[in-house]
Parts: sequence; C-alpha cells; structure tokens
Amino acid sequence: MKRVFFALFLASLTFAATSSAQISTRTRNSPDVSAKSESGAAAAELATRPWEYGPFIQGGKGIGDRGSYKLLSAGFRLGKVITGPFGPSFLRGQFEYAGEVMPYWQAFTPPPHEQTVNYKDPVTGLNFSYTANFGGGTFTGFSITPIVLRWDFQPHGRIAPWFQAAGGLIYTTHKFPPDVLVPHGVPGGTSVFNFSPQGGVGLQYFLSPTHSLMLSANGVHISSASLGDKNPGVNASIEFQIGYTWWSRKPNH
Repeated sequence: MKRVFFALFLASLTFAATSSAQISTRTRNSPDVSAKSESGAAAAELATRPWEYGPFIQGGKGIGDRGSYKLLSAGFRLGKVITGPFGPSFLRGQFEYAGEVMPYWQAFTPPPHEQTVNYKDPVTGLNFSYTANFGGGTFTGFSITPIVLRWDFQPHGRIAPWFQAAGGLIYTTHKFPPDVLVPHGVPGGTSVFNFSPQGGVGLQYFLSPTHSLMLSANGVHISSASLGDKNPGVNASIEFQIGYTWWSRKPNH
C-alpha cells in the first residue's frame, strides 16, 4: 500500500512539473500572455467559485506524552468554493466547504511493553502503583473528514493561503490508542472508533489556472469521546499534508 500511494504521489508531482513547464513555454512564446495575467489567474479562478479535487499524503507525529507516535495517511479531497470574495482587505477571501477520505491510515506506536500504572483510590485517597501489560505496534484503519470549513484568502500572485477547521472520524482494526491489555472478549480498553477535530493553515500554489500544489500543517486531536471504557486519546499531533489539486469551474464558465 505504501508503495502504491508513493507511486501515485510521484506521478502527481511529475504531472505538476510538466504542467508548470508547459505554462512557462506558453508564456515565453505568446506575447499576449504576460506575467501579470499569469499571476492574476489564481484570483480569477477562485472568483468563479470552482470545485477542487485531488490526492494527498499526510504525515506527522504526536506531541507531549504521545511524542513517540508517528502517523501516516493518504487519500482524496473534494471541495467547493461557496462564496465570492468579501471581507476587509487583510482578511478578504472566500468560504469553501470540503471533505476528505483516507482509505490508508496508520499509526506507529511503541511495541507492546510493560508499564507502571499509578492509581489513586477515590475512597481512601491512597496512591497505588502496579505494573501492567500495554499494547502497541502498528495500527491500521481508515479515516473520513466530512466537515472541512476553509477560508481561502485573496491570492497573492500564484499563492492562495488559507486556514481551516475540520472534524472527522477514524476507524482502526484494533482499539486505539494502545492501553492496558484486556483478555479477548472481555470489555475494557479504548475504542476502534475515534473522532479527529483539527485545525490548520496552508496554501495552494497555482501552476496554472486549473492546477495547483497544496501544502498545509494541521493540529489534530484524536479522542474516542469515551466510546471505550478508557479514553486516553492523542491530545495533540502535528501533521503535514502535501497534495495536488484540480480546479473545475462552474458549467456556465
């Protein structure tokens, strides 16, 4: 799976490089195509309130007590610019709604191990410590983010910055994150379902009016909302995303 997604991603980058080279050739060979018109193409495209779609790959790591966790995912994105440009000059931009599907999602955690657990008896107030077996290793699943609320700032030349807030769901084939192991069939542990509220910033770099490269950084929180008996979660992780985007105008343009 990793090789397949990596091959697809390399193909996207190759296509992007080819598109950029073709644009540069057209600009040099066509006197009616100026640098100014090329730099304004991003703003003109977004003003049509287009659809956007394309593949991406995302990776990062946990922070704080989850600093040893590494995360990797890949998927596809679909969005629609909803409004025309509005707002004061420094915040002027457009609202966009989007969603993401990640059929490939993995978390790499420390291998199964023994760990000291500290416990405070709520009745007596006494503190106890004991050693328990914890799970760990690689967790595989998929994720869907059906709510992505994005503000696309007014482009500056080929660069269109944005910020967003989003919410999603992650399913893993084993309960995540790893916690104290319980015998098979016995209730306990965490959950195979986790929610992923998140927020981030990024930009689109337009190679042409209808093609762009996307770069972003997202802060992601992973929590089961107590769907399992325990909810240690991954309080925070930083994940970086790179992708390729096609822009499709409205039928009447």
